[in-house]
Amino acid sequence: MTISPLPQFEADLAEYLKEKEDREAYEKLNAPSSIVVRFGYSMMVGEFPYSGEVKPGCGSKLVVKTQRGTEIGEMLTSTCRNSGCSKSVSRKEMLEYIENSGGRKYPFYEQGRVLRVATKEDLDEQARLEQSKHGMRTMVRGRIKAHGLDMRLVEVEPILGGERVVVYFSAEDRVDFRELVKDLQVDLKNRVELVQVGSRDEARIVADYERCGQYCCCKNFLKVLKPVSMKSAKIQKATLDPLKISGRCGRLMCCLRYEDETYEQLRKNLPHRKSRVGTPEGDGMVLDSQILTQLSKIRLDDGTIVAVPIEELTEPKLAKAPEVGERSMRREPRGDRRKGEAKSESRDNSSGEGKRKRRRRRSSDDGAEQAQGSTGSTSTRDADSESVTSEDGVERPRKRRRRRSKKRTKRGSGDGSAPAQSSGGDSGSDASKASGSASDSGESSGGSGPKKKRRRRRRRRGGGSGDGASGGGGSSSGDS
Repeated sequence: MTISPLPQFEADLAEYLKEKEDREAYEKLNAPSSIVVRFGYSMMVGEFPYSGEVKPGCGSKLVVKTQRGTEIGEMLTSTCRNSGCSKSVSRKEMLEYIENSGGRKYPFYEQGRVLRVATKEDLDEQARLEQSKHGMRTMVRGRIKAHGLDMRLVEVEPILGGERVVVYFSAEDRVDFRELVKDLQVDLKNRVELVQVGSRDEARIVADYERCGQYCCCKNFLKVLKPVSMKSAKIQKATLDPLKISGRCGRLMCCLRYEDETYEQLRKNLPHRKSRVGTPEGDGMVLDSQILTQLSKIRLDDGTIVAVPIEELTEPKLAKAPEVGERSMRREPRGDRRKGEAKSESRDNSSGEGKRKRRRRRSSDDGAEQAQGSTGSTSTRDADSESVTSEDGVERPRKRRRRRSKKRTKRGSGDGSAPAQSSGGDSGSDASKASGSASDSGESSGGSGPKKKRRRRRRRRGGGSGDGASGGGGSSSGDS
């Protein structure tokens, strides 16, 4: 009976052999002569020489000597080719990365050296210092309050070697903290260094995770914090809600700047709004465009709205859109025609010719009513005259309807003559004409007011003739 190995055993054996080869190759490598290290709460980066025999790997904890003192750092990579970490980079690649990440503003240091790989005792001492920060923060806040300084404590950083204690604070203006430093040095029994930071640097020190689920960019890899403008959010069609586009620092999120250059390049390919373009379906005008999809919303000359990719846009066949009559011969809706007729009629009414036509029409209507109302006498009336002549030869002022008298009042007031005040809305001119008529016909008003005159007019219209009537009773003519 033959025994055949299982496929899983073959795969495990191949992986073991590969790891053995890598371990043997790593043992042949020499220790790196220079290491790139990240250290401090501000995530500063430096390249320091290393003379130890132990070969550290990426992420190893190191004890480094910097310009601040002896502290714990983290190895990023080595700059010696084929030495130490297999992921080492050359010095040329490192300098190119620094230049692309901010150039001279990049926080890069070369004054220092790597002492050793951190031991268990070094890590325990660093943990003890981290636990003592709470008492230090309480003491510093009390001193700030006692001195009455307008500043806010951010964080306290003790150094592993005990050379100094770094205090980070934020303030709106410059603060004179010389007396504060003297008191803190007495309380902490160490050298104290106060560093003023901004809102973004504060987020780099105390923030942890963002809403994307990752570490804050400023704390993880971003070293140069450049300002971000609202223009980036508008170009990327992001929401302008401050709560959604602001980071832990309260400013605009740094990630809005990552794709800003790409959005600028894509936006240059889009046509301008309200410009005429040619499409496979005809010419039209651009209404809107989308940057990511590279689509343009176009209204064609016939009124149709379509979405066309920018690759299919061409030069328009007609420089200008055709007129409305040329585009379609559709009939105007009935409602629009009525509106147009009403507008033209209102324009005619506002002109002088319309006013004269209405005056003649009303005069003829008044003449017809007078002829129908008089039974025993005949009267002649001129459409343009101001009086009426009856059969017996007595000339009386023409009677006008009440609506006409109101407009006469307005015209009289516009000419500068002051109309007489009368109750019931009758004009002064009509009242004077009525009184003149009563005096010519031998009638006495008897001190009757405007109400009696209106009553007399109603009776005459009902069945009275154009003859004179008695002032008291207002009786009809003798023929009736």
